[in-house]
Amino acid sequence: MKRRAFITLLGGAAAWPIAARAQQAMPVIGFLDSRLPEATTGRLRAFHQGLKDTDHVEGTNVAIAYRWAENQLDRLPALATELVDRKVAVLVASGGPAVVFAAKAATTSVPVVFLFGEDPVTAGLVASLARPGGNLTGINFVNRELVTKQLELLRELVPTATRVAVLVNPANARIEPTLKTVGAAAASMRLQVHTARASTAREIDAAFAEFSRERPDALLVPEDPFFASRRVQLVLLAGRHGVPTIYSGREYAEAGGLMSYGSSITDAYRQVGVYAGRVLKGAKPAELPVVQASKFELVINHQTARMLGLSVPPTLLATADEVIE
Repeated sequence: MKRRAFITLLGGAAAWPIAARAQQAMPVIGFLDSRLPEATTGRLRAFHQGLKDTDHVEGTNVAIAYRWAENQLDRLPALATELVDRKVAVLVASGGPAVVFAAKAATTSVPVVFLFGEDPVTAGLVASLARPGGNLTGINFVNRELVTKQLELLRELVPTATRVAVLVNPANARIEPTLKTVGAAAASMRLQVHTARASTAREIDAAFAEFSRERPDALLVPEDPFFASRRVQLVLLAGRHGVPTIYSGREYAEAGGLMSYGSSITDAYRQVGVYAGRVLKGAKPAELPVVQASKFELVINHQTARMLGLSVPPTLLATADEVIE
């Protein structure tokens, strides 16, 4: 072998351990979600933007280990433990209460940044919103409080409605407080409530077959990660059965759903990225206040309204953040 080639080869060999050490030194974010990867594409873009806002770019100065439960909630504890055992620098818990509780059970030392739709203090996740006090902090969606507003909007769009169906996921441990809120709001509006339950695609089909028999005047689909992953199915069935429906997030309206009202999902995921980035820079979850969602969006799909034979009141169109024509 020529001397120059040998020196080049030797230099390259010496660089290998350095490159390996650099790769090992790159901090790793664990991203745990209850859904399929394709159900979170837009949300991940917002999450990456939040990381970028704190000068972190995946593959450049931070690595991300993704774990997807694929709507099988019983897999979450093992997936959370797997990420903790990998020594991630921070664990992001996304996709419903079961994910957050699995992350909490898996570690008391690894920082956890969560998205949570209920009061995290009442749920025992943090000591207070201002000073969480442990290894968890994150974003609070205040979803349950929004169902009253969703019913009001539905009533404004369908003023003749007297009977409203609500679809809930029995696998979601937090549905009973939501149903209690729905019941109280409906009673104040003199609406009858019919509850249907579905935790699989087949059960969603069965629920709409039931709606065909029961004939509710309108339908409320509250926030649930599983429903978000099945939004195309829900939107198609609502259109096929002619049921005016309000959903919790804009992705439903974008998929052809009639109307949505809820916290801005993209803003929340961007904030999660910011918090994960701040933890990587040394911030302690105990001292990072839980962020209360403050940006809410009303989206109306005017084309779907016309298809259902509904005339959207001008006042409702005027207050919408977006009208899809």
